[in-house]
Amino acid sequence: MNRRLTLLAACLASLTLSACVATAPTRGDSSKALAGGAAGGANAEGAQDTLEKCDRPIGTIAVIEDQGSEWYRAYTQAYNLTSTVPVLRLIIQQSNCFIVVDRGRAMRQMGQERDLQQSGELRAGSNFGKGQMVSADYSLTPEVVMSARDTSGVGGAIGGFGGAAALVGLIAGSFKTNEASTILTLVDNRSGVQVAVAEGSSSNTDFALGGLIGGSRAGGGLGGYTNTPQGKVVAAAFTEAYNNLVRATRNYSAQTMGDRDLGTGGRLGVDGASQPNGVKNAKSVQLSVRRAQQILSDHGFEVKVTGKIDNATRAALREFQTEQGLTVNGRLDADTKRALLNSQQ
Repeated sequence: MNRRLTLLAACLASLTLSACVATAPTRGDSSKALAGGAAGGANAEGAQDTLEKCDRPIGTIAVIEDQGSEWYRAYTQAYNLTSTVPVLRLIIQQSNCFIVVDRGRAMRQMGQERDLQQSGELRAGSNFGKGQMVSADYSLTPEVVMSARDTSGVGGAIGGFGGAAALVGLIAGSFKTNEASTILTLVDNRSGVQVAVAEGSSSNTDFALGGLIGGSRAGGGLGGYTNTPQGKVVAAAFTEAYNNLVRATRNYSAQTMGDRDLGTGGRLGVDGASQPNGVKNAKSVQLSVRRAQQILSDHGFEVKVTGKIDNATRAALREFQTEQGLTVNGRLDADTKRALLNSQQ
């Protein structure tokens, strides 16, 4: 409170209010968190020092924003802000952690160019034929889960006095804190599996002069500026979420079901429900990874009994499946379990 009053006094004394307009957005515990600059291929210009960067991309990615969702309608209407996709594309390309592919307006334009070629309107050799588009390995879905302004004005604390104190109260009431919290979800497009999710948050304090100065030329020059800080903190929150996402993918370890194929049945069995891979009697193919590794080792395959499916275990399973005339997939599926159990008899 004392710090804010000191700042108010400085603003009144100096009459140089431009320095009191807004604080820089703070992302988590860091400042200078806005997206800016440019990117061309793997080269970035003007990227923030705090942005996580990669020596080589993880894969291709499409940013998919659900503009029909409740958060998007509330976010854009409340703050007069537009799509989050452009700023996310800039952040992603500057980081060089993913290669961005378009699945929006540019893709519709590509379709139009192909239609023009098929109609014979384009020059010979334009080469807009099929088989050139790059697939999107991943989809990134943004969401603003909380965006608010004017969350901690201090005008009410001193607004009841007259004279000069009343003016100070008006100025104090114009201090507003802007806050935002965002979520980024990364999904593998081939399997539909969510591979990573990250949250980011940011806040700043802006000084709204329009209501205080009224119709003067100074006030008019700053009209609409009170909305700008909210957009900045949202961009900063997305930057933090993206940095957290990149850090998580650097240490990525795929989730595994261990002794069964992913998506063929969970461990929370339901009475009367069909079993994984169409097996009616699950007991006939119950075999742990550790036991399977032990059987493979007994047969001379080079595997360690760890209870986890590693590369050596997958290689041994493929060899065993080849010998047994099974589907060669390196997985401990129901048919492979049966064959391993039968090989002991």
